[in-house]
Amino acid sequence: MGDLSGKTLFVTGASRGIGLAIALRAARDGANIAIAAKSAVANPKLPGTIHTAAAAIEAAGGRALALQVDIREEQQVRAAAAQAAEHFGGIDIVVNNASAIWLAGTAETPMKRFDLMHQVNTRGTFLVTQSCLPYLKQAANPHVLMLSPPPNLDPKWFAPHTAYTIAKYGMSLCVLGMSAEFGALGIAVNALWPRTVIATAAIAMIDGVQPQHCRTPDIVADAAHAILTRSSRDFTGHFAIDEEVLREDGVVDFGRYAVQPGMPLLPDLFLG
Repeated sequence: MGDLSGKTLFVTGASRGIGLAIALRAARDGANIAIAAKSAVANPKLPGTIHTAAAAIEAAGGRALALQVDIREEQQVRAAAAQAAEHFGGIDIVVNNASAIWLAGTAETPMKRFDLMHQVNTRGTFLVTQSCLPYLKQAANPHVLMLSPPPNLDPKWFAPHTAYTIAKYGMSLCVLGMSAEFGALGIAVNALWPRTVIATAAIAMIDGVQPQHCRTPDIVADAAHAILTRSSRDFTGHFAIDEEVLREDGVVDFGRYAVQPGMPLLPDLFLG
């Protein structure tokens, strides 16, 4: 398919981290980006807002629409999808990147945290996809991409943080169901997950993880770009790993993605 020039992406959690990196990679092709995120006011603990993201996207060559959206709120999501489609003339791609994390055991997980993760991860992914579906049906090469892992029922991935694992796997189960459901419509639904831990604000939730042992969000962005430029009818229902996707496209040098080249890398959660 070449590039994403003229395509419209609806990206949740695009104000920072992996979501912003995916948006910027598409922007370099000349894509339109609907930035659906909560952060509209600067937070010293979490740099980046929908407005700073919009400025960066436009500086990279794309067109941006900043949308303050809490994906737990149904009316906000439906209104944002409609506004993006009206502003750009449709929606071609949905990237379900927004996610909540709380890596703690059962006794240490307040129900408020449990509810947040399920509302954002599983319910939010379902709601955003559902809200964008009418526009995806009209697109030439429609894709839905979840930033979620391959389902792995080994108890070792549940025991330390059962609530988070269930919520995160909810996004992956959406891939299983929706890829089959939307296959006849030509709408691809895939998941993407990093081989190693990625240096984002979320690593603060993982005890003992230092940025120098991580890769940058650019590796996930490049892998997402590779998936989203494939034929939606030929590539769907996959649980892709960033490094494997890029190797398939001929990438052999991964050193440029390291925060500190030469340092050992930490494998991400849920991968054997």
